[in-house]
Amino acid sequence: MLPATIAAAAPPRSSSRTAARPPLPLVLLDPGHGGKDPGAIGVSGTYEKHVALASAQELQRQLIASGRYRVELTRTRDVFIPLQDRVGIAQRRGAALFVSMHADALSDHGVRGASVYTLADTASDAQTAALARRENAADRFGGPSFRDTPPEVARILTSLVRRETRTGSARMAHSVVGELGRDVPLLQNPARHAGFMVLRAADIPSVLVEMGFMSNRQDEAALRRPDHRARVAAAMKRAVDAYFAHAGPAPAGPLQPGAARTTG
Repeated sequence: MLPATIAAAAPPRSSSRTAARPPLPLVLLDPGHGGKDPGAIGVSGTYEKHVALASAQELQRQLIASGRYRVELTRTRDVFIPLQDRVGIAQRRGAALFVSMHADALSDHGVRGASVYTLADTASDAQTAALARRENAADRFGGPSFRDTPPEVARILTSLVRRETRTGSARMAHSVVGELGRDVPLLQNPARHAGFMVLRAADIPSVLVEMGFMSNRQDEAALRRPDHRARVAAAMKRAVDAYFAHAGPAPAGPLQPGAARTTG
């Protein structure tokens, strides 16, 4: 038996009822394209895949520096990842938010500005419908298993997106538009929607951010500059802060069957 004086000084046993501190929410950033898929090629030859990765890495740096989030990327180097695999990464890691980052091209080189997209059964406009077709066509690099998905299956996948997930996605899109508009030019009607395959995680609020258009000389030149990418990332970081401030603490792991994610 311990002497009374030593026993009195021994630290009390930790109570099993003491709540463990919950893990920080995981933000999954998805730099578009990569590897054999260059994405859009700018008017001076800049590849979208390089701009997307550099921008995602800057946003990751800013989010981690805040100490409020865990942050991972679907790719950290110049490799090709099929669209469905990008969604799968977010689901396996138990992401609380999924942000896909792009800089596409349009036939009209005069169009410039950032925009934000959420998932919907139908496109908000013809330009967005064409954009979704181009983004979804990235899986032509992934082999026939991704090219032959029947339209019926695509509609079923879309219908799996829960109402609360769509609400969270819309709220995040609204935040991104508001914050980007403070620092960078925006596309007319910048909050849009269409059937983007990469946004089809049924239980994770997801947005696709077009940071500008590589087909526009001003946008391309801006996105090549680290200082501009840092401004875009800072605006997106503020949008993430606003999203989680409204949503409250997010679950750290994947949802169990029948569970609901609180997104407001």
